[in-house]
Amino acid sequence: MSTARVPASYFDHEFQVEAVKLLPGDWHASRGPGSITTVLGSCVSTCLWDPVERIGGMNHFMLPGDTAATADPSAVSGRLGVYAMELLINDMLRLGADRRRLVAKVFGGARVLRVFETLDVGALNSRFVMEFLREENIAVLGQDLLGESPRKLHFFPDTGKVQMRRLQVLAVDAADQERAYAARLAREQGRGGDVELFESRP
Repeated sequence: MSTARVPASYFDHEFQVEAVKLLPGDWHASRGPGSITTVLGSCVSTCLWDPVERIGGMNHFMLPGDTAATADPSAVSGRLGVYAMELLINDMLRLGADRRRLVAKVFGGARVLRVFETLDVGALNSRFVMEFLREENIAVLGQDLLGESPRKLHFFPDTGKVQMRRLQVLAVDAADQERAYAARLAREQGRGGDVELFESRP
Protein backbone atom coordinates (compact mmCIF):
# COMPACT_ATOMS: atom_id res chain seq x y z
CA MET A 1 0.00 0.00 0.00
CA SER A 2 1.33 3.45 -0.86
CA THR A 3 0.68 6.80 0.74
CA ALA A 4 0.57 8.75 -2.51
CA ARG A 5 -2.17 11.26 -3.07
CA VAL A 6 -4.00 11.27 -6.39
CA PRO A 7 -2.20 13.80 -8.63
CA ALA A 8 -4.32 16.66 -9.95
CA SER A 9 -5.35 16.63 -13.62
CA TYR A 10 -6.19 19.60 -15.83
CA PHE A 11 -6.32 20.66 -19.48
CA ASP A 12 -3.02 22.17 -20.61
CA HIS A 13 -3.89 24.98 -23.03
CA GLU A 14 -0.26 25.47 -24.10
CA PHE A 15 0.04 21.92 -25.45
CA GLN A 16 -3.68 21.24 -25.93
CA VAL A 17 -3.59 17.98 -23.99
CA GLU A 18 -4.92 16.55 -20.76
CA ALA A 19 -2.18 16.85 -18.14
CA VAL A 20 -1.37 15.44 -14.72
CA LYS A 21 0.49 17.68 -12.27
CA LEU A 22 2.92 16.08 -9.80
CA LEU A 23 3.89 17.53 -6.43
CA PRO A 24 6.71 16.19 -4.24
CA GLY A 25 6.01 12.57 -3.35
CA ASP A 26 3.80 11.93 -6.41
CA TRP A 27 4.28 9.58 -9.34
CA HIS A 28 2.15 8.76 -12.37
CA ALA A 29 2.29 6.35 -15.31
CA SER A 30 0.11 6.25 -18.42
CA ARG A 31 -0.09 5.41 -22.09
CA GLY A 32 -1.55 7.44 -24.92
CA PRO A 33 -1.71 11.20 -25.48
CA GLY A 34 -1.36 13.66 -22.64
CA SER A 35 1.39 15.03 -20.46
CA ILE A 36 2.79 14.80 -16.96
CA THR A 37 4.17 18.01 -15.52
CA THR A 38 5.98 19.20 -12.41
CA VAL A 39 8.21 21.95 -11.04
CA LEU A 40 11.51 20.92 -9.44
CA GLY A 41 13.86 22.55 -6.99
CA SER A 42 16.23 20.23 -5.13
CA CYS A 43 13.89 17.32 -5.85
CA VAL A 44 14.54 14.99 -8.78
CA SER A 45 12.13 13.61 -11.37
CA THR A 46 12.79 10.53 -13.46
CA CYS A 47 10.89 10.14 -16.72
CA LEU A 48 10.75 6.46 -17.72
CA TRP A 49 9.56 5.21 -21.10
CA ASP A 50 8.91 1.89 -22.81
CA PRO A 51 9.43 2.73 -26.52
CA VAL A 52 7.64 -0.42 -27.76
CA GLU A 53 4.44 -0.16 -25.73
CA ARG A 54 4.71 3.64 -25.59
CA ILE A 55 4.07 3.69 -21.87
CA GLY A 56 5.65 6.46 -19.84
CA GLY A 57 5.76 7.67 -16.28
CA MET A 58 7.34 10.25 -14.04
CA ASN A 59 8.02 10.61 -10.31
CA HIS A 60 9.02 13.53 -8.08
CA PHE A 61 11.04 12.55 -5.03
CA MET A 62 12.42 14.68 -2.25
CA LEU A 63 15.21 12.63 -0.63
CA PRO A 64 17.14 9.52 -1.66
CA GLY A 65 16.14 7.30 1.28
CA ASP A 66 18.01 4.37 2.80
CA THR A 67 18.52 1.61 0.26
CA ALA A 68 19.45 -0.79 3.07
CA ALA A 69 16.19 -0.27 4.97
CA THR A 70 13.25 -2.64 4.72
CA ALA A 71 10.15 -0.51 4.58
CA ASP A 72 6.87 -1.19 6.29
CA PRO A 73 4.55 -1.38 3.24
CA SER A 74 2.05 0.88 4.99
CA ALA A 75 4.72 3.59 5.26
CA VAL A 76 6.10 3.44 1.71
CA SER A 77 6.11 6.92 0.21
CA GLY A 78 7.07 8.42 -3.12
CA ARG A 79 8.90 11.20 -1.29
CA LEU A 80 11.94 8.89 -1.02
CA GLY A 81 13.79 8.01 -4.19
CA VAL A 82 14.45 4.43 -3.11
CA TYR A 83 10.68 3.84 -3.14
CA ALA A 84 9.65 6.37 -5.79
CA MET A 85 11.61 4.52 -8.47
CA GLU A 86 10.10 1.11 -7.74
CA LEU A 87 6.59 2.52 -7.28
CA LEU A 88 6.79 4.15 -10.71
CA ILE A 89 8.29 1.08 -12.38
CA ASN A 90 5.64 -1.20 -10.84
CA ASP A 91 2.82 1.04 -12.10
CA MET A 92 4.33 0.98 -15.58
CA LEU A 93 4.64 -2.80 -15.52
CA ARG A 94 0.97 -3.06 -14.55
CA LEU A 95 0.14 -1.05 -17.68
CA GLY A 96 2.13 -3.50 -19.83
CA ALA A 97 5.64 -2.04 -19.95
CA ASP A 98 8.68 -4.34 -19.93
CA ARG A 99 11.33 -3.42 -17.35
CA ARG A 100 14.08 -4.59 -19.73
CA ARG A 101 13.06 -1.97 -22.32
CA LEU A 102 12.82 1.04 -20.03
CA VAL A 103 14.88 4.13 -20.82
CA ALA A 104 15.17 7.25 -18.68
CA LYS A 105 15.57 11.00 -18.68
CA VAL A 106 16.34 12.67 -15.34
CA PHE A 107 16.01 16.26 -14.14
CA GLY A 108 16.33 18.44 -11.05
CA GLY A 109 18.68 18.44 -8.10
CA ALA A 110 19.15 22.22 -8.00
CA ARG A 111 20.74 23.74 -4.93
CA VAL A 112 17.69 25.60 -3.67
CA LEU A 113 17.41 23.94 -0.24
CA ARG A 114 20.21 23.33 2.23
CA VAL A 115 20.44 21.22 5.36
CA PHE A 116 22.82 22.31 8.14
CA GLU A 117 24.18 24.86 5.61
CA THR A 118 26.49 22.12 4.29
CA LEU A 119 24.45 19.20 2.89
CA ASP A 120 23.46 19.62 -0.76
CA VAL A 121 20.14 17.76 -1.03
CA GLY A 122 19.98 18.21 -4.80
CA ALA A 123 23.39 16.59 -5.26
CA LEU A 124 22.37 13.64 -3.05
CA ASN A 125 19.20 13.13 -5.08
CA SER A 126 21.10 13.38 -8.37
CA ARG A 127 23.75 10.91 -7.27
CA PHE A 128 21.13 8.46 -6.05
CA VAL A 129 19.09 8.43 -9.25
CA MET A 130 22.10 7.93 -11.51
CA GLU A 131 23.37 5.06 -9.34
CA PHE A 132 19.92 3.45 -9.26
CA LEU A 133 19.55 3.58 -13.05
CA ARG A 134 23.04 2.22 -13.58
CA GLU A 135 22.44 -0.68 -11.18
CA GLU A 136 19.12 -1.47 -12.86
CA ASN A 137 20.65 -1.28 -16.36
CA ILE A 138 18.22 1.43 -17.43
CA ALA A 139 19.81 3.59 -20.11
CA VAL A 140 19.82 7.35 -19.48
CA LEU A 141 18.97 9.09 -22.75
CA GLY A 142 19.03 12.61 -21.33
CA GLN A 143 19.71 14.49 -18.13
CA ASP A 144 19.73 17.99 -16.73
CA LEU A 145 20.83 17.85 -13.09
CA LEU A 146 22.34 20.13 -10.42
CA GLY A 147 22.90 23.86 -10.88
CA GLU A 148 20.90 26.51 -9.05
CA SER A 149 17.81 27.02 -11.23
CA PRO A 150 14.43 25.43 -10.58
CA ARG A 151 13.00 23.59 -13.58
CA LYS A 152 9.55 23.03 -15.06
CA LEU A 153 8.99 19.75 -16.93
CA HIS A 154 6.41 18.51 -19.39
CA PHE A 155 6.74 14.79 -20.18
CA PHE A 156 4.70 13.19 -22.98
CA PRO A 157 4.27 9.43 -22.33
CA ASP A 158 3.11 8.70 -25.87
CA THR A 159 6.37 9.88 -27.45
CA GLY A 160 8.88 9.86 -24.58
CA LYS A 161 9.58 13.54 -25.26
CA VAL A 162 10.38 15.98 -22.46
CA GLN A 163 10.20 19.75 -22.60
CA MET A 164 12.17 21.45 -19.84
CA ARG A 165 12.18 25.13 -18.94
CA ARG A 166 14.63 26.68 -16.49
CA LEU A 167 12.98 29.11 -14.10
CA GLN A 168 14.46 32.22 -12.59
CA VAL A 169 16.23 31.60 -9.30
CA LEU A 170 13.85 34.09 -7.71
CA ALA A 171 10.89 31.93 -8.76
CA VAL A 172 10.82 30.00 -5.50
CA ASP A 173 7.62 28.00 -6.04
CA ALA A 174 9.57 24.74 -6.24
CA ALA A 175 11.37 25.32 -2.96
CA ASP A 176 8.14 26.45 -1.31
CA GLN A 177 6.38 23.28 -2.48
CA GLU A 178 9.17 21.13 -1.11
CA ARG A 179 9.11 22.87 2.28
CA ALA A 180 5.30 22.70 2.44
CA TYR A 181 5.35 19.00 1.61
CA ALA A 182 7.97 18.34 4.27
CA ALA A 183 5.94 20.27 6.83
CA ARG A 184 2.78 18.34 5.96
CA LEU A 185 4.61 15.03 6.38
CA ALA A 186 5.84 16.16 9.77
CA ARG A 187 2.29 16.99 10.88
CA GLU A 188 0.93 13.68 9.59
CA GLN A 189 3.67 11.58 11.13
CA GLY A 190 3.93 13.54 14.37
CA ARG A 191 7.64 14.21 14.07
CA GLY A 192 9.09 17.48 12.84
CA GLY A 193 12.77 17.55 13.78
CA ASP A 194 14.08 16.37 10.43
CA VAL A 195 11.80 18.72 8.53
CA GLU A 196 12.72 21.94 10.26
CA LEU A 197 16.28 21.62 8.95
CA PHE A 198 15.26 22.84 5.49
CA GLU A 199 15.58 26.50 4.66
CA SER A 200 15.79 28.75 1.64
CA ARG A 201 19.16 29.52 0.20
CA PRO A 202 19.90 33.24 0.67
